[in-house]
Amino acid sequence: MKTILCYGDSLTWGYDPLTGNRIAIDKRWPGALRQILGHKYIIIEEGLNGRTTVWDDPLHGGYKNGKKYLIPCLASHRPIDLVIVFLGTNDLKMRFSLSAAEITQGIRVLVNIILKSESGPGGNSPKILLVAPPHITELSSFAPEFESGKIKSRQLGAYYSQVAEEYGCSFLDSSKVVVASNIDGIHLDSVEHVKLGYKIAEIVEEILK
Repeated sequence: MKTILCYGDSLTWGYDPLTGNRIAIDKRWPGALRQILGHKYIIIEEGLNGRTTVWDDPLHGGYKNGKKYLIPCLASHRPIDLVIVFLGTNDLKMRFSLSAAEITQGIRVLVNIILKSESGPGGNSPKILLVAPPHITELSSFAPEFESGKIKSRQLGAYYSQVAEEYGCSFLDSSKVVVASNIDGIHLDSVEHVKLGYKIAEIVEEILK
């Protein structure tokens, strides 16, 4: 039995751009991943709307900070074979005033925490799949928060790829697989979630074979 931790934000939680509710469990990407991989895998869905990499949100508080919850999360679910890190979109909000390079530094911090956590089998490090978020497209309801993030979102894939190479992690640029909904320009609809789940399943089977 292999354990996979899916650590992310609303793109992992399954925020429906049409309704604002949660997409059905079998239609969001971790659920699709579970269906594809089968009963030999435990899929832990740890998505939180608004989660950042390492930043306290001045409007919503410290609990949105991905760094603060990552350590207890790893400890509570150990042993973990693979951690899928899918964060960075919320760091693009205007109130953080971060460059793509600074957002990537946050990702680097999280990768270091995972590698030093001893939360893998036998007290070793879990393997890591680093996923760059999809590009922000035309914005509607979220425009005031992400107005400056559209261009920077297109820079994250290249930066994340460098981090993955540096630390020996697996990498996926989700913008090569899925497109954000034209309703809000940020989130994925159920069709894109399932598509992403299938692609991640391919990579996971290769990592954990």
